[in-house]
Amino acid sequence: MTLPELSREQLLRYSRHVMLPSFDMLGQERLLQAKVLVVGMGGLGCAAVPYLSGSGVGQITLVDADVVDAHNLPRQHLFGPEHVGQPKVDVAIERLQPQAPDCRFISLREYVDASRLNALVSNYDVVLDCSDNLATRNAINQACVDANVPLVSGAAIRYEGQVSVFLNDGHHACYQCLSLLFGDQQLSCMEAGILAPVVGVIGTMQAVETLKLIAQVGEPISGRVLLYDGLHGEWQAFKLARHPHCKACSD
Repeated sequence: MTLPELSREQLLRYSRHVMLPSFDMLGQERLLQAKVLVVGMGGLGCAAVPYLSGSGVGQITLVDADVVDAHNLPRQHLFGPEHVGQPKVDVAIERLQPQAPDCRFISLREYVDASRLNALVSNYDVVLDCSDNLATRNAINQACVDANVPLVSGAAIRYEGQVSVFLNDGHHACYQCLSLLFGDQQLSCMEAGILAPVVGVIGTMQAVETLKLIAQVGEPISGRVLLYDGLHGEWQAFKLARHPHCKACSD
């Protein structure tokens, strides 16, 4: 596939990317050509999407059926008090489009089930899971495994967060290999609370990993899970192997 050359304006806008070793103009051209699907525009999505669109990702589809609520405001900084009651995806696009002239945004105000995800995922280069429940995460994962599309996964609760990349190439673990380790016990932020900046830390890490995947630079967090402990200011990493009984990706 022939990538479009950067215009003079784009060279100036993205000059700090272009001067990065191994990124340069080719990496930026890949971003401008890329299509990214983001499921969930809560705290994680609000942290990740501004960096993706501002960095020059060519198309971003935002999926979320929710409207802005007052309790969202401390950690979802795309929204203000004046947006309470309005659809999250529409407000996000209204806020971000003027800052991201090279990005085409698509708004999907809906709850996506397995069949809808299967229809969507194959059209994208990378999927970001910014959702907040295990059933949706497993459904996103299954669609990505079936379509061989990389998945950048993030989660946050209380003072902790986790982030990983699942290449879904038939050789590495998928998200369900991870979710099998902790079973069905999953609290929501409404039940357990969340320190507002933690979602920013994890969502920003999702953006970093997505840009690396698209630009084909560095090494993705694949086969590993990064754990962030905001209460004690610590990062830990553990290796993740394919689960022999994973229904999503096992042979």
